[in-house]
Amino acid sequence: MNRKNEHSLKEVIDQMLKAYRLDDKLAERKLIASWESVMGVMIAKHTKDLYIKHKQLFVTLDSAALRNELSLARTKIVKMLNDEVGTEVINDVILK
Repeated sequence: MNRKNEHSLKEVIDQMLKAYRLDDKLAERKLIASWESVMGVMIAKHTKDLYIKHKQLFVTLDSAALRNELSLARTKIVKMLNDEVGTEVINDVILK
């Protein structure tokens, strides 16, 4: 039996996500969910809000000292988060 129209479930889901333009949003959700594992528990405890807008990750922190330290490592943070997701989701981090 030869099945020419046979695809794996992963292929079908990927095609559906692209067709409905949801693959970018899914990658953004994965990036936000990976914040604690990438940055660590201590930084995650001081993080009050995370959201992505126009390929920029906006991070609200409750510590000015931590905000200053993280601002010095913004490019490294962008690289670590994008590597965790496996695609370029963000290109900058804005610390508030």
